[in-house]
Amino acid sequence: MTPQTRGRRTGSGLRIVRIANFVTPASGGLRTALRELGAGYRAAGHEPVLIVPGPPGDSRGADSAGGIRDELTGQGRVITLPGPELPGSGGYRMLTDRRRLQHLLHALAPDRLEVSDRTTLRWTGEWARRARVPAVMVSHESVDGVLRTWGVPRPLARTAADRLNRRTAHAYSRVVCTTEWAAAEFTRAGARNVVRAPLGVDLAAWHPDCRSAELRRRCAGRAEVLLLLCSRLSQEKRPGRALDALAELRRRGVDAALVVVGDGPLRARLESRVRAERLPVAFLGHLADRSRVAALQAGADLALAPGPAETFGLAALEALACGTPVVASAASALAGLVGNGGDTALDDGPSFADAVQRVLARPEAARRTAARQRAEGYGWQPAIDAFLAAHDAPAPVGRALTAPVAPHPAGPRGGW
Repeated sequence: MTPQTRGRRTGSGLRIVRIANFVTPASGGLRTALRELGAGYRAAGHEPVLIVPGPPGDSRGADSAGGIRDELTGQGRVITLPGPELPGSGGYRMLTDRRRLQHLLHALAPDRLEVSDRTTLRWTGEWARRARVPAVMVSHESVDGVLRTWGVPRPLARTAADRLNRRTAHAYSRVVCTTEWAAAEFTRAGARNVVRAPLGVDLAAWHPDCRSAELRRRCAGRAEVLLLLCSRLSQEKRPGRALDALAELRRRGVDAALVVVGDGPLRARLESRVRAERLPVAFLGHLADRSRVAALQAGADLALAPGPAETFGLAALEALACGTPVVASAASALAGLVGNGGDTALDDGPSFADAVQRVLARPEAARRTAARQRAEGYGWQPAIDAFLAAHDAPAPVGRALTAPVAPHPAGPRGGW
């Protein structure tokens, strides 16, 4: 079926059209969030439609035409449009055909619009205003933080971020931020239409019982301590800091090894360094098997989250749910999420090594219990309810929203 023939409503709920860039089959946190939120919207009686970029000519699936892949999934309807690959990104693609996307949006006739890219897709806010469709922008990254990880001086990064964030806040009815840390750069820029809606974790799929002693032995070898990095291997994630920490720990006499789950443009450089320094590191690449990822997270002694620009950190939250403490960058939003379920460190190897040793000095049972308890406050249902509240979407029959979101006083666009 074409988008035009599928434009009719399938029920009494809202049609929530979601658009996201930089999503691939090997994506991490964003892909997980889109999947869980879509499934939650659908369970609440709404009609989620996700539009993402894909390879040109990707016409797999029963309902495809003109390079468009259109399929029904557990998270609702997913439409894949051809989009070019962003050079040096490790496979990320973008929706650049504005006319085609506008045509699709008109055909879908959404009741709500949700956009997960506040740079190249910011124009959709203007489209939604003309179409009289309430629209939210979901902030999945800190512009200020990302610019600084690329070496932009702090004053210049802040000025550029404030300018972009003011434009974003003006373009959309609401801006959804997953943490106070993420919201801070918008409120600093004077945005008054920011709402909070945290993400979550599947507390049943990620659990201490997922631990596999055999998998741990294979990854750790003879090492006494197994560290884990679940991350995209790109500049803003600072994966090299995990190697710095490992090298420092071994210099201090700690018998540690590292397993890396994830891929990205820096992988070859990191592997070259590991060979040169003879560090005990295993690169597993992207793992599509969620149960194996959970087993690795539950089997590690400690997970590292060195990215200084993380606005939430789903991989770290999954590790906590598995009872594995996390050492995170003190500059990121994870500093508030981890709490007593781990520790934080400055952006250098010795600081991360210090934090790792502080955590390992605690009794294992106590540190693992604390990690799990931190995650138990972040189930997916409250997250789904908060996002639906941000959309002013009605709750399922017989259940009130458990986490209503109170916006700041209305900004230049006012309410809905």
